[in-house]
Amino acid sequence: MNATVLDRPTDKPLIQTLDMLTPSQQEAIRKIPGHDQARIPSIDATNPVSMYTGQHFYDHEQKNLFRKRAVPLTLSRMLEEPGTAMAHDGYGVPLLVTRDKEGTAHVFLNACMHKGARLLDGCDPVKKGRLTCPYHAWSFGIDGKLLAAARAETFENFDKSSRNLVELASREAGGIIWTMLDKDAEPDFSSVDDQLVADMEAFDIDTAHIYGHKVFELDANWKCVLEPFLEGYHVQRLHAQSVGPLFADVPNVTDKLGPNIRQISGKLNYTPDCLDIPGENIHKSVTHAYNLFPNGVVVTSPYYISVMFLMPNAVDKTTVHYFMLTRSPDDNDKARELYKKSYDMVIGVFGGEDFWAAEQSHAGLMTGALDTVIFSGLEETIPLYYEILEDALAH
Repeated sequence: MNATVLDRPTDKPLIQTLDMLTPSQQEAIRKIPGHDQARIPSIDATNPVSMYTGQHFYDHEQKNLFRKRAVPLTLSRMLEEPGTAMAHDGYGVPLLVTRDKEGTAHVFLNACMHKGARLLDGCDPVKKGRLTCPYHAWSFGIDGKLLAAARAETFENFDKSSRNLVELASREAGGIIWTMLDKDAEPDFSSVDDQLVADMEAFDIDTAHIYGHKVFELDANWKCVLEPFLEGYHVQRLHAQSVGPLFADVPNVTDKLGPNIRQISGKLNYTPDCLDIPGENIHKSVTHAYNLFPNGVVVTSPYYISVMFLMPNAVDKTTVHYFMLTRSPDDNDKARELYKKSYDMVIGVFGGEDFWAAEQSHAGLMTGALDTVIFSGLEETIPLYYEILEDALAH
């Protein structure tokens, strides 16, 4: 891995200007028309309600998507230092994420190779030289190798090398650790697109400061939770009393990066000539929203970035790991005030509005009142997402 993942720069500017982004991002931003020139499309698109409420469809997704291709697991920054480990149960599979002494990230099944007991509990990273099972005190290195078994002489024909932790295929890129969830599946990292990685690195996801991390347990299908981050139709309506007045009611500029989706939109104050103001913070006038296929979300704001992993645990249960990233730590009074205000606001908007709406929507879909859901032209990215999803499920 790149050593800069572990070394936080101290001279990073608080803001980002247009020229700090990738050429692909800059090209997309310059395609945003003035609001008076925006084309408002109308579309004819629906989804069957069973895609959200049907157990058969959920099982189909688990078998042919979440167990067949890599998914985003957590941020590289959660394991800043070599010799760090943490448990992760978000996907319903007990996992152990570590960074070994050389700085390489690993993902293991969190099961002692003696009788399967969990080696580590809790989702907070801890510094560990070794991982010792609380049941019979077998100990493992954070690289997964069995170091010692208590009273090893009592095991006949015992080969320690055959009892190393079971490692899942994983990859660290763009400040995110991606993993397979099925140890027997052929590794598929096709979602880790080169342009997506470059975009994430341009945002400094790999070196950012984790200001806040919150876990939400939601009573909704994971796609109900995802859809608000694929459209702007709800923004001026659901968020009318919060952030809605900051945004224009116009479509996004949308690009596919492999199976991932990048949406870029101009805020209410956006005009094309603002892109050429020297030293201007690009995130004051432009918002990026990414889908990290299938279930990750990245949204930019003027002074922080939101990263979310939406992890399905049942047809009507989703665990969301939310992270607020800042370009520098809150090491002065101005930063402390700004970041706290931002964190309280974004938790209120995402948690109290977007996630609330997802739960309300799922409850309504479960009544049987609708056979299909319908999408407007301001939601046109949602049908695009489902085209990508259906193609992935078919292969």
